[in-house]
Amino acid sequence: MLTADCVVLGARRDGGYALLLVERGNDPFKGMWALPGGFMEMDETLEACARRELEEETGCAVQGPLEELGSFSAVDRDPRGRTVTVAFMAVVEEHPVAGGDDARQARWFPLDQLPPLAFDHKEIVAAALKRKFGAAQPQSEAQ
Repeated sequence: MLTADCVVLGARRDGGYALLLVERGNDPFKGMWALPGGFMEMDETLEACARRELEEETGCAVQGPLEELGSFSAVDRDPRGRTVTVAFMAVVEEHPVAGGDDARQARWFPLDQLPPLAFDHKEIVAAALKRKFGAAQPQSEAQ
């Protein structure tokens, strides 16, 4: 099975960043926080899948390019069966979001206050932060 996940960083007015997460409404990991994403349909590209899932689950439509972060293929990353994901990332201005589709809610979390994440999303977020900031945790631009 092939999925696409989105790491969306919201630029904050204070110069910091927040991460857009969704609370899962279905098993597996029902009630846990996760990156917006889901299964690719047969008639779409991975990037189209990422954009669709992001908008369905959060109401967030990224206008600019999504940067392909990489593929994540640990054998046990999804308890439903063998699943490979391709993660994408984008930086947007932090703005109102709302849960939709199979997400109970969508919310921005400050990077230093992330909840436990479903699947292998902690690893995906760490890879995105390393790509964006050169470290797992960015320093405030004011510092």
